[in-house]
Amino acid sequence: MALAKRTVAFVLMLAFVGVSLGAVHKVGDSTGWTSLGNIDYLKWASTKTFHVGDSLLFEYNPQFHNVMQVTHNDFQSCNGTSAIASYTSGSDSVTLKRPGHFYFLCGVPGHCQAGQKVDVLVKASSKGPSASPSPSTLGSSPANSPSEMASAPGPAQSSALSLVSSKVSSLIAVCVCLVFYF
Repeated sequence: MALAKRTVAFVLMLAFVGVSLGAVHKVGDSTGWTSLGNIDYLKWASTKTFHVGDSLLFEYNPQFHNVMQVTHNDFQSCNGTSAIASYTSGSDSVTLKRPGHFYFLCGVPGHCQAGQKVDVLVKASSKGPSASPSPSTLGSSPANSPSEMASAPGPAQSSALSLVSSKVSSLIAVCVCLVFYF
């Protein structure tokens, strides 16, 4: 009987591990990353709260777009030629590993000038100390070293998930205690 209780506790913990990860924010929500339509990415970002550990999901047609992480100056001037990181898969997940501003734009000529750029302000995670600052501590790209690589959890989730994850962690702890107590 004790083994069965421990097994149930272990399965519960595994089931909730994915839920306790950071939120995934699909850039542009249902519109995605595009220069078509009237999506205002700066307005989109201003309505979200980003924390260390969250991820950005850029979904786009790779025949027509890309994603470049750039400096503030390059963001302001729509210059993607000296990008910190570049993404071209059409479904790129970038994990936010430290607090601060992060700047992304489409490097296809004219797209940034048409508004296909986003400034993301990342707040420190409330779950513990944040990673030390480094300009290359975002996401995964073939140019990044394996130690810098990170993948985001599954499909896009609402930003409300980050608010729920701490409550879920508490629920898991209570469940584990109850299973081991009885």
